[in-house]
Parts: sequence; C-alpha cells; structure tokens
Amino acid sequence: MIQIVEHAPQEGPYAIGTALEAAGLPVRVCRVWAGDRVPETVDDLVGLVVMGGPMAAYDDFPSRSAELALLRAALEAEIPVLGVCLGAQLLAVAAGGAGKPGGGTQIGWGDVRTTAAAAIDPLFAAIPGQLRVLHRHGDMMDLPTEATLLASCDRYPVQAFRIGRCAWGLQFHLEVDEVAVEALARAFPEEAATAPGLLETAPVELAALARHRDDVCKRFAAFVAGRVEQTATRAFFTRRASTWEQRFAGDGPRYAAAVERMGLRPGQHVLDLGCGTGLALPALRAQVGTEGVVVGVDLTPAMLKAATCEGRDAEAQLLLADAARLPLPTGAVYGVFSAGLINHVSDPVAALGEWARVTASEGVLLLFHPSGRAERAARHGRTLDPDDLMAEEHLRPALRAAGWHLDCYEDAPHHFLARAVRGHE
Repeated sequence: MIQIVEHAPQEGPYAIGTALEAAGLPVRVCRVWAGDRVPETVDDLVGLVVMGGPMAAYDDFPSRSAELALLRAALEAEIPVLGVCLGAQLLAVAAGGAGKPGGGTQIGWGDVRTTAAAAIDPLFAAIPGQLRVLHRHGDMMDLPTEATLLASCDRYPVQAFRIGRCAWGLQFHLEVDEVAVEALARAFPEEAATAPGLLETAPVELAALARHRDDVCKRFAAFVAGRVEQTATRAFFTRRASTWEQRFAGDGPRYAAAVERMGLRPGQHVLDLGCGTGLALPALRAQVGTEGVVVGVDLTPAMLKAATCEGRDAEAQLLLADAARLPLPTGAVYGVFSAGLINHVSDPVAALGEWARVTASEGVLLLFHPSGRAERAARHGRTLDPDDLMAEEHLRPALRAAGWHLDCYEDAPHHFLARAVRGHE
C-alpha cells in the first residue's frame, strides 16, 4: 500500500498519483485537512508520499507529531518516501534536519539547478542541469549531514534532496498540471497576485516541464514497484526488531541444537540467512571456530542493529543484503543456516537455487523453525495448507531442482528441520 498524506484539498498528488496508479500500485489517502488520522505504523506500507500545505514544518500543527513519527519509521525501515514542499521540510526534520522561515516567499515559475549528484540519482538522473518549476513556499530547511543535495537555487539553496537510499524531498511543486496550478491560485489568491502571469503562462511552462515531471514521477513509481517485497519485509520486521531478542531468547538452545545437525567443521565458511538478531550466530561460531568465517545476512537494518546491541557482531560479520540475491561468489561457503526465512521470500524456489549457487559441493543447507508446521498454523488460526512448500512432498522436489539432496526431514510438534546436501555440478 502507498500512503499519501494530504494537508490541503488543493495540494493533491496530481502527476505522482497518476504514475503510481499506472504502475498498478494501490494507494490510500490520509486527508488530514478532513480530520483523517495519520497511520501509527508502517507495517503495511511499501511507499509514503507527503504533500504540501500551508503549515510550517517548525510549527506544532495538529498532525505534525504523528507525521514525523510516520516519516521516521519509514526512514528506519527504508520505505521509499517522496515529500513535496511541506512534506519535504517534514522529511528533513524527521531525518535530523530543521525547518525554518525563509527570506520571503518564492511564488511562481522559476529555475532550479541540479547538482552533480543528481546525475547518478535514481529519480533525477535524466533531469537537465537547469529546470524551470513552480515554486510556492516561504520556508526553508537545513538538511541533516547525511543528506544528498540534488537541486538548488540562489534564494532557496535546498530545492531537492535525498536521505539515504530511498527518501526524496522536493521543495518545489514538480507534480503540478493545469488543474493543480489553477487550484493553488484560487486557494491562495494573495500569493498568486505576487506572481504575474502565473496562470496565463502555465500552459507553456507545463508543456516544457511535463516530460521531466512525468519522468521523475514514473521513476519513483518504478522504484517503489521494484522493491515491494523487500519493503514489505523491512516494514514488518523493523518495528519488531527492538523486542525480537526478548521474545525469542528462550529459543537459543533449540537453535544451537539445530546448528549441531549441520555437521560443520573448524575453519569452514557458513551463512545465517535471515539472521535477525543473531540467535544462531554463537552456535555457528562455536562449530567453525576462530579460523572459520560466519556471516549473518539480513534485509532489515533494524535487525542487524539489534544483533549488534546483543554483541553478535563479535561472533560474525553482519551483512545487509537480500538473501535471494547474495553479493557472494559461486561456491563461497560450506554451510547455509536459515530459520524461518523461506516463508518470507517472494520466490522460494529461486531462493533455494541462489543458496545452492553460493554453496560448495557437499555443502549443507539447514532449514529450521522452532515450531512445527502444524503448531504454527494453529497459532495463526489456520489449518495446514496442502500446497505448503515446506511439506516434504513439495520440498524434496523443489530442493532437487535447485541442486540439493534432502537427507533429513523432521516436522515435529515443537520444531521443523530439513537438512539438504549440495550435489556435484
């Protein structure tokens, strides 16, 4: 779900919404101007768009705290974000910057200059060095130190920026079409009066802007669509990361017992895929010894941060990566341990193939869960799914097709374990 936050009826998403719809992405609109409550979590979000409004990012308007909390949660979970005008200022504040009054209003059509960083930015790469856009603002912002400036102008030096890898802020109104320009002029007539020709020149200005506007909006929609599965996983686990260890610390002995079944030897290289807070890492380190290599891989930064807080970075290298596309050479490891991850990847069969790729011949894969399939289904109020990939009759051929031979399968009341050996090429 893409969450759009609107602060005023005339400041809708316009071209942004059109691009999201064309990409087939479902959209939910929170109209704070109509009294809608800002969502409290990002659990079901794969994108967040925060639009402009007449408020100031440094004033305490009613929804400000909730919006900042939502933006901070999106940043932590690396959910793609696009903030426009007020939304950009709130994004800067949420990331550790500040909003402040500007040196007078900037209203009407005017140029912005893109920076060198824009040339390699996922959204701005095709934008020319100078772009004429619609301005309507009187506030400005100080960016946090880690932000990347993408566009500027003399009066308002921060016109576009990126926070991290997937959050963008636009001070100007790139999203507008003729309907949007007319709506803004009607809603703020005194401001419009300070920009002679605002409406009269709009058709010509928009004709020149349209190609670049649509390109940026389409790029954002494609960026969101291309990482929906990753974003959904991160959104789900980020909020739970801080309490994960507390909830599952009692499972440590069962993880250790499962690791024993891998038959690892000192000096070998082993992965824990979807390592979370690293419950299995001490046992894996104990198996391969100080001369071995243990790497814990997880897609969620908050989980790796929690693992570090638990001291697990002393047991293993912690790697932020997608377990379905590992940044490792072929045959790099002897063992792969994975607890519960197979249920969270979009294409389990492809993931099994990727894990086989990085595993040497005769290497071992251990799929584990501290609950059996029936126990997990009952806990969620479901019956066992006859098409469940983890059922032995489905898992065995899936493993074989990926290059593994299943040599042990246990679906017990209080644990699930499947051990497979990598075949020869």
